[in-house]
Amino acid sequence: MTDKKSILLIIGGGIAAYKCLELIRRLKEHNISVTPVLTKAGAEFVTPLSLATLAETQVHTDLFDLKNETEIGHIQLSRQADFVVVAPATADLMAKMANGLANDLASTLLLATDKDVLVAPAMNVRMWDHPATQRNIATLRQDGVLFVGPDDGDMACGETGPGRLSEPDQIVQAIQAVLHVKKGPLSGKSVLITAGPTHEPIDPVRYIANRSSGKQGYALAEMAASLGADVTLVSGPTKLSPPAGVRYIGIETAREMRDATLANLPADIAICAAAVADWRVKKSAGQKMKKSKDGLPVLDLAENPDILATLSDLKDNRPHLLIGFAAETETVIEHAKKKLKKKGCDWIVANDVSTEGNVFGNDETSIHIITKDSVESFEKVTKSEAAQHVLLKAAETLK
Repeated sequence: MTDKKSILLIIGGGIAAYKCLELIRRLKEHNISVTPVLTKAGAEFVTPLSLATLAETQVHTDLFDLKNETEIGHIQLSRQADFVVVAPATADLMAKMANGLANDLASTLLLATDKDVLVAPAMNVRMWDHPATQRNIATLRQDGVLFVGPDDGDMACGETGPGRLSEPDQIVQAIQAVLHVKKGPLSGKSVLITAGPTHEPIDPVRYIANRSSGKQGYALAEMAASLGADVTLVSGPTKLSPPAGVRYIGIETAREMRDATLANLPADIAICAAAVADWRVKKSAGQKMKKSKDGLPVLDLAENPDILATLSDLKDNRPHLLIGFAAETETVIEHAKKKLKKKGCDWIVANDVSTEGNVFGNDETSIHIITKDSVESFEKVTKSEAAQHVLLKAAETLK
């Protein structure tokens, strides 16, 4: 049992709001108190009485509650909790958040809070897939808002796809990851991870990239959070959903990844698991390049920044433990040892990505953790298990 934590639970309008009753009960079981804020639309699905009974506290609904507002109650509410959770987070609520609107109690609290915010989206699949919603999600992620879900499956409207509210247990796990209610060997440590490929534009429809799926980097981020760390994930384009309880920053190019990585220092541990493109086109075309009878186009390439070496060379803010990845196709350990020396990092995690050992997109891998003094090998493990080996060793090193 740990010191009691408290969350501000903002309940949006949607059929999934009924799950918040179970969520409150589960949070209380984990010694987390809940102060509910019920939107006008949310009150169409759950009642203030049911929420107050389970939470054992007042339910807040009105921005202009004269009794509370004599003491600027909405500011106090936004600051007194340890964490803010929005569940269900409707398309409307997320649009308000992304655009800084504050025309009711919920949106005002979200704009005024100085605490971390976790949203659990729930909406029709078409609404989730709509470009406006996806733009708002990208903005919120860039602003540091955390996400859990949505899940994929059947919905009350009869359609199927992404948009279901995550189950209460999943939301509780995401909350615990942020609050560090579950103490772990990385509790109190900050971990910065890069993942996925980078896309270097040639023209508006073509780019230079590689086969990285991002699975290993995302597994590292998820495992680090489960071990108690405060995790920031800087990721290139992937098909993966960011792990719950992780700060996610989406980028496209190598230069954007470098800038985002430097902007999120200092960190106790930095793991460069991204497969950064080595080259970019010096000047990408503004319009789609057309085939020509004059022959193939010539691409004038420039070298991309070396993020691992950049971090290693920092005079200030160098991570206490800096770990790089080496994807090799032959003499894996030998090449990784050379990379360790060249980059100046503390460890290299090497894996075989040749045709026989190819791990791109797969769930299994074999890794070698190479330090200046040792080599540890783990054959045919899941990427989650590989992440655990790396992070537990890191936790032991930083003791």
